[in-house]
Amino acid sequence: MKQFINILRIRVFSFPQVTCPLRIVLICSFSLFTFHSLSAQDLNTLINEALENNPEIQKVDFQYQIASEKVNEVNSLPNTEFNLGVMALKPEMEMPMENFRVSVMQMLPWFGTITARENYATSMADAQYIDITIVKRKLAVSVSQFYYQLYEISAKQDVLDDTISLLKTYEQLALTSVEVGKASAVDVLRLQIRQNELQQEKEVLNQQYIGIQAALNSLLNRDYDVKVSVVSTMKIPESDNFFSYDSLSINPELLKYDKLYQSVEQSELLNQKERGPMIGFGVEYINQENSPMITSSYKDMVMPMLTVSIPIFNKKYSSQSKQNELRKQEIQSQKAERLNILKAELSKAISQRNQSRIKFDTQDKNLKQAKDAERILVKSYETGTIDFNDVLDIQELQLKFQMNQIESIKTYYVQTILINYLTS
Repeated sequence: MKQFINILRIRVFSFPQVTCPLRIVLICSFSLFTFHSLSAQDLNTLINEALENNPEIQKVDFQYQIASEKVNEVNSLPNTEFNLGVMALKPEMEMPMENFRVSVMQMLPWFGTITARENYATSMADAQYIDITIVKRKLAVSVSQFYYQLYEISAKQDVLDDTISLLKTYEQLALTSVEVGKASAVDVLRLQIRQNELQQEKEVLNQQYIGIQAALNSLLNRDYDVKVSVVSTMKIPESDNFFSYDSLSINPELLKYDKLYQSVEQSELLNQKERGPMIGFGVEYINQENSPMITSSYKDMVMPMLTVSIPIFNKKYSSQSKQNELRKQEIQSQKAERLNILKAELSKAISQRNQSRIKFDTQDKNLKQAKDAERILVKSYETGTIDFNDVLDIQELQLKFQMNQIESIKTYYVQTILINYLTS
């Protein structure tokens, strides 16, 4: 009888203790997930592969390179002007005439203008670099979310396998009971029907796994059917890290607004420099034909030139200054708006993570009570009777509690990923 009781027991799905929650730390555009599990490196490997191969990362990186190259573009002087004039028709007169004249002129912007342009281009490139950081962090979050969805499906399939195996044991027990007149053939059919339903659920989960696996592979820019292996067991840690709303200030989505604000400041400095005059230096050479009227041995002429370009009508620059001031106010408003959104998202993520812990603990208590009910059921078999309707009810309850636990675990880690994205 002891042996039979051991076979009859429904195994509770167990998870090894995880000592610390998942943390996302992005240093120098590199995502590192600290996860106390043997298979955690698999997740790190997937994230690193996505960061290396994802087309969106490559696109944003090219945009940053283009913005960086703008610094070299603005570090240049205006075009040098060359002029050449040749006398095509010469009038008949005794005065000396020009054969041709050549001039060269170089305009120079006001002192500090080129440096201001470089600073502005650099500030725009810095803002573009923040975009790379944001995209990489979001990609790491997406990969992790798909990873834990795959874990959820895989864990549920394991539970279904165990439940189906247990129902087969009950089915054999029911067949034996039918032979001795202690059960009806209907009980056997009910157990078989329930097995069919669970098998269907398992096959549906398998199709979901294939779909999510394809979505994950697309982030990694590889074939959709490449097999993805996930961690087999997980558990909610005993305690959570404390997160302060003040830590939102280091979120790259907010830091980007600071970079944009700095770029507008550099734009205004450049605007002030461009209000200044431009100075041009040049020289002109005039070649004249031989004439008896010219007694000097220097018949050709060389004339140095100085040109000053003054923006007298500077309404354009005044308007640009007004636009820059309005742009700074706009950026401050956008940052405040985004901060409020991030606070709401953080509050929601913390709440849902706390809910998942509460649900997990509740399901754990329910599982223990279901096990007690199972023991009572086994005791009744020792007296010679067993109600297979109760068998199915208890099995259904335990399956429900196990599935809910798995969903709670998945939700816990998905929300932890979001919390760390927002606060680190």
